[in-house]
Amino acid sequence: MKRTRRALLQGALGAAMGLALPRGLVAATSSPTRVIPSSGEAIPAVGLGTWQTFNVGKDPLLRDESAAVMAAFFATGGGMIDSSPMYGSSQSVVGYGLEKLGRPAGLFAADKVWTRAADGRPQIEESRGNWSVPRFDLLQVHNLLGWEAHLETLLAMKAAGELRYVGITTSHGRRHELFEQVMRRQPLDFVQFTYNVADRAAEQRLLPLARERSLAVIVNRPFRRGALTDRLQGRALPDWAAEIGAVSWAQLLLKFILAEPAVTVVIPATTRVDHLQENKAAAVGPLPDRDLRQRIAAVVREL
Repeated sequence: MKRTRRALLQGALGAAMGLALPRGLVAATSSPTRVIPSSGEAIPAVGLGTWQTFNVGKDPLLRDESAAVMAAFFATGGGMIDSSPMYGSSQSVVGYGLEKLGRPAGLFAADKVWTRAADGRPQIEESRGNWSVPRFDLLQVHNLLGWEAHLETLLAMKAAGELRYVGITTSHGRRHELFEQVMRRQPLDFVQFTYNVADRAAEQRLLPLARERSLAVIVNRPFRRGALTDRLQGRALPDWAAEIGAVSWAQLLLKFILAEPAVTVVIPATTRVDHLQENKAAAVGPLPDRDLRQRIAAVVREL
């Protein structure tokens, strides 16, 4: 059974690397980009989260599954992979995948500092070693833990050329008041928070403030850790979803998020190659206007 599963994984890995994809699939799911306001750099609008999905320990088969997802990610444009010391083995699994795939081009490496220690550099260096990258593109203070000291460290690293971008994160709609204060007062490049069709508190203050302050926005928990897609599974997709090229609920939910102008990148997590390709394709084609977004929100509420 293990040999059979490994053979299937090897086939999936080859397909994800573009060796056995149907003609046109990579082109059809190439990654539209958004601009990082502080630099003007373009970044693919759909990235890859690693919370829970890449926390697979040292299981070689599960690590190969993660590598196959990463191969599909790079075959369809690459972009931001986001992780954290909080995410168990996810960092080392990302590093394993990068090594297995031969260090493909197109990586925007985003990680976090998450420690009560005043000096975050030892943890940052451990994270960099897990990824085995020369430096991170973005480091974020995870859930604002020790944010004063850690932001000082990250800004010093950026000034020294050891880091390209600095940010802060929150999730589950927590600590928005403090988050807003830090957004207003600190020279950030990125902010990361929860936003989806069911969790829209960010529309009140955080998204407008990000536009005002010219901050790039990373959206986490786009599917409520799968709760939204699980709830909608088996339900008929509305006919009008075809107007914006959405062929699944996941794509409709992602298009809802991407239609918000302040959003720079959304980072859905997955263990499946087909879901990765589906997520990436959500950025292709038209996005819903205001009226259609309201219809999406209404139908999700009703279901």
